[in-house]
Amino acid sequence: MTCENVGPINGQLDNLTPTERRMATENIRSLVFNYSLPTVIGMMVNALYNIVGRFWIGQIEGEVGALAYTGVGLMIPISNVILAFAQLVGIGAASNISIKLGQNDKKGAEEILNNAFVLSIVLSLLISIFGYIYAPQILMLSGASERTLPYALSYGRIIIGGCIFQVVSFSMNHCIRATGNPKRFASTQLLGGVINIILVPIFIFSLGFGPDGAAIATVISQFISAVWVFSYYFGKKAPLKFYRKFMKINPKTVMIIFSIGLSPFLMQVSNSVVNTILNNSLKFYGEMQFGDGDLAVGAMTLINTMSIFFITPIIGINQGVQPIVGFNYGRKDYRRAKSAFLWSVVYSTALCVFGWTMIQLLPEQLALIFNKNEAINMIASRGMRFFLLCLPVIGFQSCSANFFQAIGRAQLSILLNASRQLMILTPLALILPRFLGIDGIWYSGAIADFTAFLISAVIIMRELKIINRKIEIEDNLIGLEK
Repeated sequence: MTCENVGPINGQLDNLTPTERRMATENIRSLVFNYSLPTVIGMMVNALYNIVGRFWIGQIEGEVGALAYTGVGLMIPISNVILAFAQLVGIGAASNISIKLGQNDKKGAEEILNNAFVLSIVLSLLISIFGYIYAPQILMLSGASERTLPYALSYGRIIIGGCIFQVVSFSMNHCIRATGNPKRFASTQLLGGVINIILVPIFIFSLGFGPDGAAIATVISQFISAVWVFSYYFGKKAPLKFYRKFMKINPKTVMIIFSIGLSPFLMQVSNSVVNTILNNSLKFYGEMQFGDGDLAVGAMTLINTMSIFFITPIIGINQGVQPIVGFNYGRKDYRRAKSAFLWSVVYSTALCVFGWTMIQLLPEQLALIFNKNEAINMIASRGMRFFLLCLPVIGFQSCSANFFQAIGRAQLSILLNASRQLMILTPLALILPRFLGIDGIWYSGAIADFTAFLISAVIIMRELKIINRKIEIEDNLIGLEK
């Protein structure tokens, strides 16, 4: 065995672009922070696509506001499926592009980019056609009642019809991030988010579209984001370009993309399944406990909004650190890849602890910000305290799954992502309410988070031991050469 087998690929620093050289040499703590900050800001603003619409709909007074708020919440499972396909292509392509660039294989990276572009168009068109036709049936399965279905259906068909802009801009923007340009990545999300913030109240109130105005504003914002993304690729400074010869679908390239993208895809699909189960359980037990199942579903919509608000920064950190881990792992610089992961855990955990403190101390005040319905807020205030009780450990679990995704270990990433949703939360959400009522649903979230944390800890510690051995071998060989 030689040094080249375990250490960074030698002789390649001279061939690196300035961005790649930065990922290979800059202080890792600063690098993780500087790459994560733009993506965190971008993801937070991007999250406002969902939060802003719910916020303004939540300000509508009376029964109409409560039913519309619940109806928008019923779109969460469908929105998760749309996001799942965007992540299947976008994150799958981005992770592989980072690895290819780390291996100095620009041609391979461009083939992945072009195939991802075609896939994103084809998949989004299929989603639009299928989703538009079967939206009523899907929404009824998601827990809609006769009172909430009209609001959910009208809002949902607008989102589904315009999902091509979301899927394409998401996929191609993540490929920008993979090339080591987090600022441009974040600017896309900032642009769309800010435009959405401005347009939503205008379309809901000023133009009189009501709840549907939030959906119209969202689609317009996503269209503008897509235009902005493509302006980058057609610019002179883009490190990767679109080429017709690479746009022909290559089954091998598709499998490479899907092999990594499958993990976040399954996570979002499992989110959709879990949300559907939770909505139906809340509808049933809410009717029994409060005399109105729609109020309980509305409370879960509010809790999901809180989850988005506090967990989105963790996703941003993961997206920021992913090209650093993937690039350095591809170069066999395992020390830097490991260090980037550990710093992502530190930053994520700090944010999770902050979010947990806010939720435990100020649940009523947080609920009141997003909704004016007293009955929904009463249920949600108690629910979020217990459902998000183990929020401080979510950062570690999420970063662990992201690490395996970044280094191309898709199976372990899938396991860690699926463990919380499908293996733990789903059965708990079906069993505990039989004995504890709605409180059983709230407790199931906390138990699932902590159990998933334990599983992640065991698996990532084993992987870090393997990496430590590689680092030790590298250090010994370098010592022998000296």
